[in-house]
Amino acid sequence: MTDLDVPSAHRSAREVLSWSRAGVDPALRAAVDRLPDSMRVIAGYHFGWWDEHGHPTGADPGKALRPALVLLGAQAVGGTAETALPAAVAVELVHNFSLLHDDVMDGDTTRRHRPTAWTAFGVNAAILAGDALLTLALDLLAGSGHSAAAPSIRVLSEATQRLHDGQAADLSFEDRTDVRLAECVRMAENKTAGLIGAACALGAMFGDGRAEQVARLREFGEHVGLAFQFADDELGIWGDPAVTGKPVYSDLHNRKKSLPVVAALDSGTPAARELHALYRGDRELSGVELVRAAELIEASGARAWSRGRADELLARARAHLRSAGPAERAERELDALARLAIHRDH
Repeated sequence: MTDLDVPSAHRSAREVLSWSRAGVDPALRAAVDRLPDSMRVIAGYHFGWWDEHGHPTGADPGKALRPALVLLGAQAVGGTAETALPAAVAVELVHNFSLLHDDVMDGDTTRRHRPTAWTAFGVNAAILAGDALLTLALDLLAGSGHSAAAPSIRVLSEATQRLHDGQAADLSFEDRTDVRLAECVRMAENKTAGLIGAACALGAMFGDGRAEQVARLREFGEHVGLAFQFADDELGIWGDPAVTGKPVYSDLHNRKKSLPVVAALDSGTPAARELHALYRGDRELSGVELVRAAELIEASGARAWSRGRADELLARARAHLRSAGPAERAERELDALARLAIHRDH
């Protein structure tokens, strides 16, 4: 039994994330070290390991939520976290591939309280580094030697294709004034929920879980993932920059059609009409206008609706988790991670 699988006392969700990060980081670094130097330097910068000159830093490496779900998914079905480590690293690589590309496409200049990779190395270099992470993820699964290697590649590839579809929809919303709420929810299901669902499924697969357990844990992850996006979109408007690493009202500044924004625009309320007028303009919104836009979203009932929807999805996720018949400790910790992902500090 390895350190990853040594039984421990009751852990909080944050302690589980620290455990996941400590267990995954050495394998993640070893994988990234296999990249050509031109890609390795950018990837390591993005992960917060070093600055743009390759000097070690203490930058925020991220929460490692998705790899934690993989490791716990394996334990939930009676397997070991150590066996699922290649899948955990692969999911983290795919997630960060998407972040590198998203930052370019969205024009975001800050992530995790530091300049994004494309601002430090250039657009083309950041895109190539993202591509390298995606290829590396699939190579890790193929070389894992696990009996689930081949089907796991298909699961991760499907989730990645859904992620692409969701990002394409998200980008298309920028140029449209008629985005409907159902479209926005479907976009979030593809862009965010798909990969989190795949993380849980891959963990169960590498833990040699039964097909029914794999399916239930995937549903758990899908519901957690969509609820996570509802919470994330709220943070994108009202979140504390110390928590989000982005400026306050960042999504409104970019006129992003996130879930609460589209819910407000689609509400048919007087607030919706005023918000439409603000969102239709071409010039940059002033500080006063950003505050007003946030007030209008809240006045329309969209913020309360988003919170309620996240809570409903969490309840459904927990039901799917219970139906998988998971090991007691893993169930408790998966449940704690789900609640932390949704009810984060603002």
